[in-house]
Amino acid sequence: MAHLDLTADVVDLTRAVCDVRSESGDERELADAVEAALRAYDHLEVLRDGDAVVARTHGGKASRVVIAGHLDTVPVADNLPTRLEDGVVWGRGTVDMKAGVAVQLALAAELVDPVRDVTWVFYDHEEVAADLNGLGRIVREHPDWLAGDLAILGEPTNGGIEGGCNGTLRVQVVLHGVAAHSARPWTGRNAVHAAGEVLRRLEAWEPRTVDVDGLGYLESLNAVLVSGGTAGNVIPDRCVVTVNYRFAPSADVEQASAYVREVFDGYDVEIVDAAPGARPGLDAPAAREFAEAVLAVTGGAPAPKLGWTDVARFSALGVPAVNFGPGDPLLAHKDDERCPADQIRQAYVALRAWLTAA
Repeated sequence: MAHLDLTADVVDLTRAVCDVRSESGDERELADAVEAALRAYDHLEVLRDGDAVVARTHGGKASRVVIAGHLDTVPVADNLPTRLEDGVVWGRGTVDMKAGVAVQLALAAELVDPVRDVTWVFYDHEEVAADLNGLGRIVREHPDWLAGDLAILGEPTNGGIEGGCNGTLRVQVVLHGVAAHSARPWTGRNAVHAAGEVLRRLEAWEPRTVDVDGLGYLESLNAVLVSGGTAGNVIPDRCVVTVNYRFAPSADVEQASAYVREVFDGYDVEIVDAAPGARPGLDAPAAREFAEAVLAVTGGAPAPKLGWTDVARFSALGVPAVNFGPGDPLLAHKDDERCPADQIRQAYVALRAWLTAA
């Protein structure tokens, strides 16, 4: 089994965590190493569910924060083991999101008596289908493990705070026609041609920014897949345009669905996947104090999270949540994934300052 030294320099710990391969579905070795490392500390109660590990303090503090990160990565692309060059750590997982996990592990071991009780969560299966998500499993089976006044998710944010997240909705706009031989198209009706109006509506749609609690969430509405036809000599009788709507967290799934149906009024619209967003969470007192601590270290003001993240799972439990972690999210999943060492150390310093400030 791999061994993790939680007292090592946080950059060295990042490399050690990254070098234990843990592609989605293959997190067991890393989960075992994380569990073993945390069980060495008497101030932590350590729990486990599958390949998710939870460690929490019980200091009787007035508030509790949940700090979570996922252990899995997308497949390795000849980018392990890690390497450190010119102050940058290169390799799979350095951005998404093992640098954040290393910061969590280092602080979990170090902070015997933080000013807030802390629940540290390390979970599996984030990079695959939502129904496999380890955090979602804990929400369903052990929601009490996630109780807190604030949650922080270590998603890469370039070391700043990104509040909440957009919701996401995937729909299929279904066009119906009449099949016919392509040599006699007048005897049928081409469903693919009928998709033209749907695409024109999308082309004309203007992206909009919605203010939610002081942060501007950019919405988007895009065709992501067009499918239709059965053979090269048959007029297609069915065409499906799959559309993804990323909507501001001021709306719920029902409202977002109603809006998309309005955009495609007159068409057969099927909702095939949906996940609610999460409001910024920055109005919680603990979140404001955390934002001040991050600002003091990095100089970065809070921004909106425009993608969907697991903060929405905390929001659904009534726990305000923010994203905070080292790494440029634009480099996540790329073959040249890399994270500046200074950014890892800054995240460690900022989070430590907040958890130790009286």
